[in-house]
Amino acid sequence: MPAFADIWPLLGALIGGYLAGAVPFGLLLSKAKGFGDIRKMGSGSIGATNVLRTGHQGIAAATLVLDGGKGALAVVLAAAWGQDTALLAGAGAVIGHVFPVWLQFRGGKGVATSMGVLLAISWPTGLAVAGTWLAVAVVGRFASLASICAMALAPVFAWWLADDPGLAGLALALGVLVMVAHRTNIRRLRSGEEPRIALGRGRGSTD
Repeated sequence: MPAFADIWPLLGALIGGYLAGAVPFGLLLSKAKGFGDIRKMGSGSIGATNVLRTGHQGIAAATLVLDGGKGALAVVLAAAWGQDTALLAGAGAVIGHVFPVWLQFRGGKGVATSMGVLLAISWPTGLAVAGTWLAVAVVGRFASLASICAMALAPVFAWWLADDPGLAGLALALGVLVMVAHRTNIRRLRSGEEPRIALGRGRGSTD
């Protein structure tokens, strides 16, 4: 059996990543600016796209950066103990964002945090995922569709650009988690009821 000394860095990375990911920046920033509880508006998500419903693009941008940053930070800190701990920390960060213990396990949808994780582990992979999101969002004007397409391709980018089976496995797991988190959006896309991104107005998207 593996010694505890071999297991604790992995367990610590997973737990530490979860706690970092569970920090609800979107909710905290929105409340600090007097916008109230964003869980009671739009999709109920604490992510950056739902923060746009406050009409404050600056707060939404800050949420995007911080949500991505917490995933990246978890990976960078855990990487001191090796690749496996970095991967587990990244997984923990996304799980924490989607299922934060402080908010009764109802958080965001994990896209920005996933991108931060992927950028920290393999920046070409992260940039490819972010570029896919941007391209689909600009053309289709659906934030949810952009998120689904980008994360669906994440394992392919990880395998192709990083040639790393471990990263590809993590990207696949994150992609599945993001798909599950977007299940309501997927139903709305199929029924034609999903709101589009309202370019230039800071409202109208659901994530």
